[in-house]
Amino acid sequence: MKRTEWFERKFPLIEDNGLMPAIIARLAGTAARIEELVGSLDSLILELKPEGKWSIKEEIGHLVDMEPLWFGRVEDVINNELELRMADLTNRKTHEANHNATDIKILTGQFREERARLVAGLDRLPDQQLFNSALHPRMKIPMRIIDHAYFIAEHDDHHLAAIREILLNVESSLSGFPVG
Repeated sequence: MKRTEWFERKFPLIEDNGLMPAIIARLAGTAARIEELVGSLDSLILELKPEGKWSIKEEIGHLVDMEPLWFGRVEDVINNELELRMADLTNRKTHEANHNATDIKILTGQFREERARLVAGLDRLPDQQLFNSALHPRMKIPMRIIDHAYFIAEHDDHHLAAIREILLNVESSLSGFPVG
């Protein structure tokens, strides 16, 4: 099953701010989902780069690398900026970070810590902040905090799916049965 490329994705605007607690719960659960996927894996599997793509450690490191942007974009909406801050679409930080040299427990711990900060910030937002919006710089659509939170959750799942894909391919090669 082929995943849709991230930059090909379209995101609906969410009209019901009452969905925010469920989206925050989803964001809060990402660290546990990552740890469940990778907790007992050998470093050879964690550092495997299938077809030159990111390894599992690099996928997780990328999620860590993105947290300051997510937090900053929440601040942009709160501060009534016209446009959300721009992401580095080349992912230079992830490519240069050498996440494969970092112990998996450190990477997952960094993600857990950074995500807890984001979730705590979202939990503390007064309801009136949920109506502000700013233009997403790449997609050119207005995003409120709930739309941005949903975007982050989808980004998390995109990279969790990439990790699962690596693991499924490893399992398939070990069992001798092709996947797909």
